[in-house]
Amino acid sequence: MRCSQLFYPTLREVPSEADVISHQWLLRAGFIRKTTSGVYTYLPLGYRVIKKITEIVRQEMDRAGGQEVMMPIVQPAELWQESGRWDVYGDEMFRLRDRHQRAYCLGPTHEEIITTLVDADVHSYRDLPLLLYQIQNKYRDEIRPRFGLMRGREFIMKDLYSFDVDQEGLQVSYEKMREAYNRIYQRLILSYRMVEADSGAIGGNASHEFMVLAETGESEIVYCDSCEYAANVEKAVCSPAAAGEAAGGRECGEMVTISTPGLRTIADLAEHMGIPAEEQVKTLFYTADQVLVAALVRGDRELNEIKLKNALGCNELLMADEALVRQQCGAGFGSLGPVGLKVPLYADLEVPLMAKISCGCNRDDYHYSQVKFGRDFEATAVLDLRSAEVGDPCPHCEGHLLKMRGIEVGHIFQLGLKYSLAMGAAYLDKDGQQKPFVMGCYGIGVSRTMAAAVEQNHDQDGIIWPLPIAPYQAIVVPVNANKAEQWEAAWRVYEQLKNLGVEVLIDDRDQRAGVKFKDADLIGIPLRITIGPKSLQENQVELKKRWESENRLIDIDQVAREVAEIIKQADQVLIG
Repeated sequence: MRCSQLFYPTLREVPSEADVISHQWLLRAGFIRKTTSGVYTYLPLGYRVIKKITEIVRQEMDRAGGQEVMMPIVQPAELWQESGRWDVYGDEMFRLRDRHQRAYCLGPTHEEIITTLVDADVHSYRDLPLLLYQIQNKYRDEIRPRFGLMRGREFIMKDLYSFDVDQEGLQVSYEKMREAYNRIYQRLILSYRMVEADSGAIGGNASHEFMVLAETGESEIVYCDSCEYAANVEKAVCSPAAAGEAAGGRECGEMVTISTPGLRTIADLAEHMGIPAEEQVKTLFYTADQVLVAALVRGDRELNEIKLKNALGCNELLMADEALVRQQCGAGFGSLGPVGLKVPLYADLEVPLMAKISCGCNRDDYHYSQVKFGRDFEATAVLDLRSAEVGDPCPHCEGHLLKMRGIEVGHIFQLGLKYSLAMGAAYLDKDGQQKPFVMGCYGIGVSRTMAAAVEQNHDQDGIIWPLPIAPYQAIVVPVNANKAEQWEAAWRVYEQLKNLGVEVLIDDRDQRAGVKFKDADLIGIPLRITIGPKSLQENQVELKKRWESENRLIDIDQVAREVAEIIKQADQVLIG
């Protein structure tokens, strides 16, 4: 492909709407253009990357025994009502009505459709296990679409669904997908990590996320410094062992009321009253499906709302309105505490281990000190409710937790019987008895993977595409395409590369060499062959790898085979 014919409208300035690296470079390099908030058009370079990611995903799904289908985007409300998710999914679902006022949604996911499909046509245990997948657009009405392809309202996704006769079969299917996902992200040459995760609106018994590691990632991951344990911070198990040590050995006297005018925060009490944060308790109020509840964590900890929501089993968890809390408790935020509360109270595991507690006393500008769990207040339940922190003990070994950031690009779930029971989907076992399908689902964000690759692979000049997903693998750049000897040499190398199966561009534009080099770096072409007058005199050309700073001279008759060999080595990663 000649650069003069390629549609890649580049931008010299960073668009004001782009606030993350991938969004900036994909816009500037002419890979995508915004259609409306959270919806993008893929230009030729961008769509070539999408197709390459898709093909790697497809190959590994097929290798694992998956069969590709294509399901409708428009889904009838009745199926979602049958599964119980029509109201649970919330405002992120695009809902619409046809001319007959029948309700539908634009598919954010396809558990209901696939369960109905399999239930209608799979009747015997002899037909199982079954792995069915598709690659198509999904739709979610994000409240705040942002970060370009990272959080859009329309996105490309691979979703596979497994159907097995029992939990043991599900474990086999789950392991197949785990292995397939590892192969996919290794073939993409991305640095990633598999972590334990929360199942969210999809539901199920267990799930793992695949995170592409990047400092700009929106998700926090904790991992052990001694073993393989890793988890999304929303899921990470927190040991309460350290809590008792913070105040251990200190005796607790009788509860005392203290005046704290104007002191409303943990930091205020620590600074002005000399009460360490680890001896304070935060009392946080929420409405769980419109029921007022309170949650307690140590003053130096952060409540994990995902853990609280899962513990309560509610569909919606919202911070409570202060007026409602004042009406119930007699005080506003900053003076609230667990003593004498008449609402359900959920305490983190560390709270009972605190030797003495300072907390609000439900009276404006007053607090209690010398409060003790079990003596002065009780909890409805004691649970793991806090977010993990650096230095926490590992839940699986003697190590300690560290943190990194990542971008979720894949998620695998053990659904179990969640959908098959709700929708009456069953098969006949070998004894002729009806049994519900045991299901799993496995998603990969294809468009999100494209953005994550840029977040992980870029520099100050542009994108550095991993070879397996680069839009073109090489570019031939004659310093001056109007010079016959340079153009003829460049065209000869270009033809040799094409004959060897290399996806190659040739920059035939009447532009300065510096402009050509900048554009090649901007769009992230991995291998650049420069044909210049000086090196050509020695029958040589310059070969530069995008991820290295130095070029090297190579014989013009050898450069095509050298480039082909570099590409072959990258393509051989885990293909066999």
